[in-house]
Amino acid sequence: MTALPGETPGTVGTDTPQDTVSPPEAGAEGPEHAEAPDASDAPDASDAPDPSDASDAPDASEGGESSGTPADEDDDAGGDEEDAEAEAAADAAPAEAAPAAELSEAQAELAAQRELRERIEKRKAEKAAPIAAGTGLSGTAADLLAAVRAVESGEKAGAAFFDRPAATPASRRPAPAAAQPPRTPAPEAVPTARTTTPESLDAVRAVLTEGGAPEALARPAVGALGEQAAELLRSDPWQLLSVPGVRPEQADGFARALLGADCGPDDGRRTAALVGWLLERAALQGHTALDAEAVRTALAERAVGDPDAAVRDAVEEGVALVFQEGDEPSADDAGAADGEAEDTEDTEDADVAREPVQVLLGLDRYALAEESLADGLARLVNTCEKADDWAEAAAAAPGPSAAELIRTTAAAGLVAHSGGEAARAEPAALIAAARGLGLRALGATHSEDGRRRLAAATGDPDTAVTLSGLLSGAQGPGRDEDGALALDLLVVLDAPQLDVEGAAVLVEALADGARLVLSGDPGVLGSAGAGRVFADVLASHACPQVVSRTPDPGPIGELVSGIGIGELNQVDAPGKEVVIVPVRDAGEAVHRTVQLLADSVPRAFGIPAEETQVITVGHGGAAGTRALNEALKQRLNPGPGRFGGFDPGDRVVHVPAPGRAVPGVVLSADAEGLRLDCGGVPVVVPQERVESSVRHGWALSAHQAAGMRWPAAVVVLPGDAAQGLSRPWVYTAFGRGERHLSVVHGVDQALPHAVAQVPAQERTTRLRPLLEALPTPDAAS
Repeated sequence: MTALPGETPGTVGTDTPQDTVSPPEAGAEGPEHAEAPDASDAPDASDAPDPSDASDAPDASEGGESSGTPADEDDDAGGDEEDAEAEAAADAAPAEAAPAAELSEAQAELAAQRELRERIEKRKAEKAAPIAAGTGLSGTAADLLAAVRAVESGEKAGAAFFDRPAATPASRRPAPAAAQPPRTPAPEAVPTARTTTPESLDAVRAVLTEGGAPEALARPAVGALGEQAAELLRSDPWQLLSVPGVRPEQADGFARALLGADCGPDDGRRTAALVGWLLERAALQGHTALDAEAVRTALAERAVGDPDAAVRDAVEEGVALVFQEGDEPSADDAGAADGEAEDTEDTEDADVAREPVQVLLGLDRYALAEESLADGLARLVNTCEKADDWAEAAAAAPGPSAAELIRTTAAAGLVAHSGGEAARAEPAALIAAARGLGLRALGATHSEDGRRRLAAATGDPDTAVTLSGLLSGAQGPGRDEDGALALDLLVVLDAPQLDVEGAAVLVEALADGARLVLSGDPGVLGSAGAGRVFADVLASHACPQVVSRTPDPGPIGELVSGIGIGELNQVDAPGKEVVIVPVRDAGEAVHRTVQLLADSVPRAFGIPAEETQVITVGHGGAAGTRALNEALKQRLNPGPGRFGGFDPGDRVVHVPAPGRAVPGVVLSADAEGLRLDCGGVPVVVPQERVESSVRHGWALSAHQAAGMRWPAAVVVLPGDAAQGLSRPWVYTAFGRGERHLSVVHGVDQALPHAVAQVPAQERTTRLRPLLEALPTPDAAS
């Protein structure tokens, strides 16, 4: 690898280590130091698997960056907590769109998710029996299972911990909508935050002030708890934990100020809130469930005297659901669980020691989404009829891997296809072949950039949509008379970016007999939201799998392919396709990055600055996205920031919904809000949403950049970012450049160490065992 002419050593940026469910550090600050979250960095909840924080709250962002440890990082979970918690803040305040002729893309997507939750909650309520499995558990596990069964059977109250409206009955599919012809996109109106009355805000401010918490939390509190937030906080101060960015030690200080001697570490309100907070925190890191023992350990570290009782109470109160994973217990274990042994205490201890199962705790929204997704995938597998007339199309395929994919899809309702960037041509060939056979076939991508690349590969712009556009009805064929998507074949590219809730909504929208192909690169970072859908489908062997044999070309493709197998190789780059720029400190890292973007890359390769993307490890620190964006704006588009900190021509990233990062450019601003051009789609962001959902975008995190590519990429590896590096992070970041990759390198041997020895961090999910337990006659061995 070579250096650009005139380049000299420089420095590095910084990492934003994520904060996991570990206990608070000694001397943690109280509620008076909590700040309202800033959702502008939310896109990284896909850094969410790198979950760090998108806000500037000391507990959620920079404050946590300096104290992170390798154990606190979860690159594969999808985000930096700064981003993940900010996304949660954006999600916590249900939005009401201004009257419009049609729903915006973000509104429709959120509405679809709400409808799915209502549908699966109704399905769960109609079950006569409790959650299957676990009948032979004993000891603590048996207590947990008995508690959840009591709630489900109605013997004990299961009032929800967080205030939420009751689910209303919904039909299996969304209401039918007429197919819509392709049309020029109209300006997208971003939903505004839920209207709150001045009285409710004043009441919440009064309670917050009385408890020593900052008044800035008033609006987020109303967004999370509703109009009755003041009453809820006064009666249960630990409800403050449902406000994004608030930490347990801050909620404890708030509760002490309001309740005085009437509260303690084992207060049932506190322990229930802590269980919910731990599970929500885990979801930001990509987990849909947590091991019950890990939850009990975390509770003990937070001064809970009886973690077992706290978990049981949380289950009884409906804060969490309990599940069993693993082999069924033996008959002897079952007998002991039924009370056959005389010495109950000794029997419990013995049974816990030889417990053959893993007990998981999870939030109902993710548990129900996983169950719905597993059922939906099994439905596609079992209702699809094999096709015999695809042989000619397979024979005409452009390559052997494309031919294999066409033949496999002809015989299966669900197919998993994996490969790198070059392998995207194979799903494109499949779509073209299916449409040639008269089928309604379509490809869906994670981003507008991916949609354009797919349309170029198929040669037909009508064959490619974004997932959000497809589900909202803004793109694609619309719905049939039954309310299902009017498709015979749907190919989902960038499948690793699918979170469990989004995947459940998508699969539920497909008609019986439709075919679904999940295609993606298993080496990239995972989804911003909870779950690991693509990885679980691959691991479960619930469907046929096609592995592409098409390698990525050129020096960048060779470099990235080596990283995928744990090798950081030096590659020949005669055209300077790969350039290493060594740096000494963060200040020089920022200087060299600006120089590359503004001068070196445009001069050497003819790639303008607007087509080059900077990617760094975290948001905070001296060379994180914030520092880099500030420096790049001063050089590339200086201005006073008169539109909420932005000027026309600024590169930005817009977060229309939690977990989605959409690059754009500022056009102008008026009374309606900030006007953006997001990949050719005009977007209007209301003034009150600008601060929370728009941030500068010359520099992104790798999680935000996943699913997109640029002609050139500059990857910044500051010295203090070493702990945030992993093989998936490096693989994702280095693969974003099509023609050129510059690496501003200041981590020394931490880079080859991360590639060789830091694989993707596992996420705890239930989808794989659910898929393995379903009948799938066409499943591959």
